[in-house]
Amino acid sequence: MNDTLRLEGIEKTYNRGQPGQIEVLRGLDLTVARGEVVALVAPSGAGKSTLLHIAGLLDTPDTGRVVLNGADLTAKSDHLRTGARRNDLGFVYQFHHLLPEFSAAENIILPQLANAVPARAARARAADLLDRVGLKARADHRPAEMSGGEQQRVAFCRALANEPALLLADEPTGNLDPETSERVFGVLMELVRETGMSALIATHNLDLAARMDRMVRLEAGRIVAA
Repeated sequence: MNDTLRLEGIEKTYNRGQPGQIEVLRGLDLTVARGEVVALVAPSGAGKSTLLHIAGLLDTPDTGRVVLNGADLTAKSDHLRTGARRNDLGFVYQFHHLLPEFSAAENIILPQLANAVPARAARARAADLLDRVGLKARADHRPAEMSGGEQQRVAFCRALANEPALLLADEPTGNLDPETSERVFGVLMELVRETGMSALIATHNLDLAARMDRMVRLEAGRIVAA
């Protein structure tokens, strides 16, 4: 089994069967191999967020299969899908979505506690991740006390806290200025390479996309080679 993620024949239509229905994904196929970093490039409104939500088990396709680590999770129970999201998937969005009342370290510790990691081990993992992204001195700072780039680096650490097999990122540097975006993207790629995880990263930035292992485009609801 060489694929971390496999999407087969994915179709998704909103307002299905009603006037004005919107076909977003049309028989889409996509694989992400183990350890591979894939750039997903698409114009706004093409359906990349829908694709990522389906890949991340946050939404279900009308037809098709979502296979994660060899398990077909398309029609599994909410309990099993929630467990897969917690254990096997990490999410990063354009906005960091950190919990404002908690420190940087606590934002990374909490998802580990939810995954039954002992508190001492969770604190050590958070400290190690913050050190890797150059934020050791900011561990006790709340999001409002950090810059946008620092907050996004904390979001990366939170996504990697439970050592997922697959990272899904939706425009993870889209809210940052070019210089900060470059620095933060470099940190993200270092973390992904160090852990050997797979990643599917949606971005408008073709320069960043070109630095990943493979680039694909989402056009007319299907994946095409870029």
